[in-house]
Amino acid sequence: MLKKMLLVCSLPLLLAGCTTTFTNLTPQQQARRTDNMYPVEVSMVSRQASIRWDTIKPQIMVDNELYSMRPVMLMSNRWEGLLPVPPGKKVILYRYKLDYQCSTFGGSKPESARSPIYRLRITD
Repeated sequence: MLKKMLLVCSLPLLLAGCTTTFTNLTPQQQARRTDNMYPVEVSMVSRQASIRWDTIKPQIMVDNELYSMRPVMLMSNRWEGLLPVPPGKKVILYRYKLDYQCSTFGGSKPESARSPIYRLRITD
């Protein structure tokens, strides 16, 4: 009985041990640009020790479209990219998707993490 109780009590700790947190470093509102490309930036923190940070491929997701991002210089967990917004559109919803490899016994396996949905307002 005691073993079952310990297992049930430790389950939330095990689940919380692999959390990934995204921080959107982009302002929620930006002035309209003539090129219709808006800079966005994200950072990711994870307690998952098996992530191979050098394999992360970050992307910006808008509907079903994916746009690539590049690493921020001198930072291992921050990426930046340009988000296209059609002319005349005032609000766009987007999220970040990070594909990466995790170390496993005998090799590695692909994993993916997605951020919450963010909103960017374009002001004229």
